[in-house]
Amino acid sequence: MHTLASNGFIMDSGSELVKIKAHYSGDMLITDLAATVTFVELCEEVKTMCSVARQQPITLKWIDDEGDPCTISSQMELEEAFRIHSRTKWSGLLLHVFPSIPEQPGMPCPGEDKSIYRRGARRWRKLYRVNGHLFQAKRFNRKAYCGHCSERIWGLGRQGYKCINCKLLVHKRCHRLIPQTCQRLMDPVMPSQEPPSDAKSEEVDLPPDDTEDTDGIPFLPHNCAVDKTEDADTEDMKAVVDGIGGIKLSQGLALGLGDFDLIRVIGRGSYAKVLLVRLKKNEQVYAMKVVKKELVHDDEDIDWVQTEKHVFEQASTNPFLVGLHSCFQTESRLFLVIEYVNGGDLMFHMQRQRKLPEEHARNTLQDQRTTLKFYAAEICIALNFLHEKGIIYRDLKLDNVLLDHEGHIKLTDYGMCKEGIRPGDTTSTFCGTPNYIAPEILRGEDYGFSVDWWALGVLMFEMMAGRSPFDIITDNPDMNTEEYLFQVILEKPIRIPRSLSVKAASVLKGFLNKDPKERLGCQVQAGFTDIKSHTFFRSIDWDQLEKKEMTPPFKPQISDEYGLENFDTQFTNEPVQLTPDDEDVIKRIDQSEFEGFEYINPLLLSTEESV
Repeated sequence: MHTLASNGFIMDSGSELVKIKAHYSGDMLITDLAATVTFVELCEEVKTMCSVARQQPITLKWIDDEGDPCTISSQMELEEAFRIHSRTKWSGLLLHVFPSIPEQPGMPCPGEDKSIYRRGARRWRKLYRVNGHLFQAKRFNRKAYCGHCSERIWGLGRQGYKCINCKLLVHKRCHRLIPQTCQRLMDPVMPSQEPPSDAKSEEVDLPPDDTEDTDGIPFLPHNCAVDKTEDADTEDMKAVVDGIGGIKLSQGLALGLGDFDLIRVIGRGSYAKVLLVRLKKNEQVYAMKVVKKELVHDDEDIDWVQTEKHVFEQASTNPFLVGLHSCFQTESRLFLVIEYVNGGDLMFHMQRQRKLPEEHARNTLQDQRTTLKFYAAEICIALNFLHEKGIIYRDLKLDNVLLDHEGHIKLTDYGMCKEGIRPGDTTSTFCGTPNYIAPEILRGEDYGFSVDWWALGVLMFEMMAGRSPFDIITDNPDMNTEEYLFQVILEKPIRIPRSLSVKAASVLKGFLNKDPKERLGCQVQAGFTDIKSHTFFRSIDWDQLEKKEMTPPFKPQISDEYGLENFDTQFTNEPVQLTPDDEDVIKRIDQSEFEGFEYINPLLLSTEESV
C-alpha cells in the first residue's frame, strides 16, 4: 500500500516520516519527508518550498545535538544526520538554507550570521507545507469556513491556517487532510468556495508587515446559511470604546476606567503594570493589569494577550487559579480586571523566611500538615485543572504562586500558557523563566504537560532547600551566563540535600527526572494519579483539599482589606498614574487587532446589575 507524504511524494505506508524544519529568509518551512529521501530529492523539495530557482546552488546546514551547524552536501552526510536524528528522537531535523555556497570548504556562506543558530535568537514565521500548500497560522476576526470540513473557523488566538499562495483557509486540525494540491492563486474563485457577501473572511496577517491581500478563500457549502438574527444580536452586543468608556454588554451595564478608583501599584512586568483598584459602584477590590497597546505590536504579542485573557476566563471556575472579572480597552491601553489576592506571593515570603520547613507541625483533628506539602498539593490541583482544559502553564515559579487571606494558593499570570493541547499532543516554543525551563525544551524537543511538573520540582526544591537546584556560584564570568545555566540543567546531576526526608528526596527526584517519559506525573493516563499516590503526598486528603476544607498551615499577615504589607515596596511606593496618551503613537495602532477584547464574567453579571 502507498500513501502520499505531505510533500506530495508517493511512499510506502510503512515508511518512517521525518519532520523537516527549514529556516530560510526569516521563515521556518515545515514538512514531512520519507526517511528514505535522497539528497537530490531533499534539495529539490527545499528549493520548491523556499521558491529558489532550480539552477540556483544552495547550502544546507543542520544543527547537531550540541547546537553546532553541520553542512549536508552528500547522501552520506544526509544519512548521518537522519541517523543521529533517529537516535536522539528530536522533534525535527533543523535545516538552515542558504542560496549560495561558501567560497572555500569550511567557510561560512555569504550573509551567514552565526547568531541564527542560537535558539530564541530570533522569531521565525512558520509555514507548513502540505500538498504544495504553504499554510501560515492566522487569527480570524469574523466569519471564515474550513476548506476541508466546511465548519466555521473560530476561537481566540490563531484558530486556523491560510495558504499564502492560493489563500485557502482551513482549521489547524484539518490542514494535513487537504487532498487537493495548491493551485497558487486560484482564479477565478471556485463557486463552492464563494463566501456570501456578509460572511467575507477577515483575518490578521502575521507578521504585521506582511502586505498581501487579507481576503482568504474560505470554503462555504451551499447549505451553510448565515443566521441573520444572530448577526443582529452580535451587533447589539458589540463593544463601544470611547475614551475612558469601556464596554457595553447590555442596557445600563458598562465598564471603563472611570468606573474604578486606582489605589496602588502592586506589580510591574516587561509588558504590563498591575494596579490595586476599587470598583466604585460596589466597593469591591480587584487587581487591574494594564497593557500598553504600543507594546503589543506583532503576532506573538497579540497571541499572548488573547491567550492570557482566555485562560483567565477558564480559570474563574477553579479555586486555586486567579480568575477574570472583566476586560475593556481605550485607544491606548488594554485592561484586564482580575481577582485581587492579598497574601503576597511565595517569592516574597521565601525572601522573608529563606526556606519553608519540610515539617510544619499543626495539631488539628487531621493528620499533621506540612507547609510545603500543602502548597505543592494545591499547585498540583491547579496544574491538573489546566492540563484537563488542554493548557500547558509554562511559567510556574515562586513569583506566580499567590497566597489568599486564608493561606490557600492561587496561580496567576497566564501569558506563557499554550492552549489546545490534548493528551499526547506536543508543542515546540522555546519559552519560560530560565531557571525553571525543562531539559526537553532546552534540547529543542517537542514537549507537552511534562514541563509543568519539572517546574514544580524546581519550585519544591527551592522551598525545601532555600536555593535553586541549579545555583551557580563562581567568579568566572563565563560561567554566570544563561548558556551555562542551560548546560547545568541539561548535564549536571541534581544533588538532593541530606537534611531532607526520604519521601521528600523521592518526590524531588521524581519531578526532576531529566527524561520526561520517566518523570513523575507524565504518564498520559495515570499521571495525576501517580502524583496523588506518591508517598510524599500520601497523608493528603485530596477531596478535602480540592474543596478547600483543609486548614492552611500558614496565614499571611493582613492588617487591612488591602494587605499591602505583603507586596514589595518598590511597587507600592510608585505613584499611581497612567502616562498621558501620545496622539502620534495612537495613530500608528491598528485598533482592529483588538476587536472583541471586551468581556465581563457572566457569573458576575447578575450581582453587578443588582448593586
